[in-house]
Amino acid sequence: MTHDSKPAPEQIREARQENPDMRERDFARDLGISEADYIAAHVGADGPLTARRILPFARELLGLLPKLGEVMSLTRNDSAVHETIGTFGRFMSSGGAAAAFGDNINLRLFFRHWAHGFAVEKRDNDTDTARRSLQFFDPAGEAVQKIHLRPESDLIAFEALVTRLISPDQSQTVVTAPYPPAPEDAVTVDNFARRDDLRELWTGMTDVHQFWDILQKINVPRRVAVHCVGEDCAWPLASDAIGTVLGQVSASGTETMCFVGSRGCTQIYGGPISTVRPMGPWLHVMDPRFHLHLRTDHIAEVWALRRPIAEGQLSSVEAYDAQGRLVIQFFGARQNGQDEPAEWRAIVDALERRPHPQAA
Repeated sequence: MTHDSKPAPEQIREARQENPDMRERDFARDLGISEADYIAAHVGADGPLTARRILPFARELLGLLPKLGEVMSLTRNDSAVHETIGTFGRFMSSGGAAAAFGDNINLRLFFRHWAHGFAVEKRDNDTDTARRSLQFFDPAGEAVQKIHLRPESDLIAFEALVTRLISPDQSQTVVTAPYPPAPEDAVTVDNFARRDDLRELWTGMTDVHQFWDILQKINVPRRVAVHCVGEDCAWPLASDAIGTVLGQVSASGTETMCFVGSRGCTQIYGGPISTVRPMGPWLHVMDPRFHLHLRTDHIAEVWALRRPIAEGQLSSVEAYDAQGRLVIQFFGARQNGQDEPAEWRAIVDALERRPHPQAA
């Protein structure tokens, strides 16, 4: 949708008044706009929702976030919402990326996708309670990361952060553009010709973080690599495998690492999982400091991966949607310098397998 064809900010606010209970993301989609367009329409506005534009990314942000105290950090994609409650701590940054570590907050940030930033305040109609958050969006207007304040958060630190990062542009519109589609000559499972190279590099890994470099080196999408590397390294699982994994780790107390990513952020939870609740197409984890909301009907493929590391092997379970996009990943929780826990490997090995699509 071009800028000229979008509803005007006042039209967006009026439409919202007529649909106050719809989830913001769903409301924006139904209106034919991005979520960033929706938030921008409320910059400086009176009413239950108001926003201020802040710099979409600044190095100062990393140093200011720990001062907020306890927050809820949220990363989502079209099929999964990942929420952790904790505090920010140290950061490591290099070039256009950074890693954020803290108490129950673990993020990987990719700044080229951070295009729009807002400080948002919402007030319930029947109370005077304000809910504050920092929200960041990619060039298409899709959320990359949200940080929600909690009752224990430091409001003075929040206002100081907003003042420090306030944008000179406080307009009520944003420029958005969809990401380009895959090129017609894109690498697919059917035309990928470097299977031997892929297998040699895969089996020669000594650190799981080398995986991304391998994909870049031979120019192969992740899902294509998973299909083509060989069944001893990656094998397909039953469609309900994610639910089985959550049930097994919950029942056994096995600690896991759960990864969910947007274009601009990957969020990681590491620890036990206790409360797993299926609800229609949704699968929910509702633990005190970790919430997960997963649309199981969006999952088209589930795979188990096994990659070598210097200390042994790492097994993961990951799901893809119908467009081949990674939805969610699970690993066994481990300390650096150690092999994965035997109980996690046993859970992965016991999952129901499906016939490999390349076996024929």
